[in-house]
Amino acid sequence: MWCGIDIGAATAKLVLLENTVVAGIIIPSGFDTVKTAEELVEHGLEKAGILRKDIQCIVATGYGRRMVPMADRTVTEITCHARGAHYLDNEVRTIIDIGGQDSKGISLDATGKVTDFVMNDKCAAGTGRFLEVMARALEVELGELGTLSLKCEEKVAISSTCTVFAESEVISYKNQGKKKEDIIAGVHEAIASRIYAMVHQIPIQEKIMVTGGVALNRGMVRALERKMEKEVEIPGDPQIVGALGAALLGRESQSIKKGSFS
Repeated sequence: MWCGIDIGAATAKLVLLENTVVAGIIIPSGFDTVKTAEELVEHGLEKAGILRKDIQCIVATGYGRRMVPMADRTVTEITCHARGAHYLDNEVRTIIDIGGQDSKGISLDATGKVTDFVMNDKCAAGTGRFLEVMARALEVELGELGTLSLKCEEKVAISSTCTVFAESEVISYKNQGKKKEDIIAGVHEAIASRIYAMVHQIPIQEKIMVTGGVALNRGMVRALERKMEKEVEIPGDPQIVGALGAALLGRESQSIKKGSFS
């Protein structure tokens, strides 16, 4: 059994892998990364019905990867997302990962190797955090944004590239009596524009996969598709792609070691 742990800014993920994914766990990252990693492993073992000694290798990735004490290896999230996406669909050539605190664009070749990448990790615009702020301003649940935006009749324009100023725009529209659905659609359009401008630098190649928690927001995904004029693929569980890639890299490293002694 191989284990991948992805400690992100907002959520922490774990994948246990054998021939297929045996368990996938997602919990809030919390303040104490060491405690979070221990909780992930505990939940994973319980769900899979195995013991700690049954895990051959643990690979950690994400922002908090160096704070996972039980990790045998640490690997960047760029490499892990590439490996996980390629495993799920070997025709994917571009990954758009929208996380809680950053967004990334990754280009792959036919073997799944990273050929280029770009990242926004300096500003909340274009991330899940941006959506959280706007949801709070509109007094709606984060999980409702996608469904509500699909009911849009006339989306508004969000012009600011700063989260604080964009929140002010949203509040202003709300006070003007604009519908929540139209404001949310405008928020999605603004994020899609920023992500497109970022990812276009690598550049965008088909097939495209969107990963990260924001991929669960169907309204956001549709806004991205309109901006890129291309359809995108959403994996079954877009939040665990990085952890899956980490587990796969652990399995591959173990295979190499075994081969060297044969």
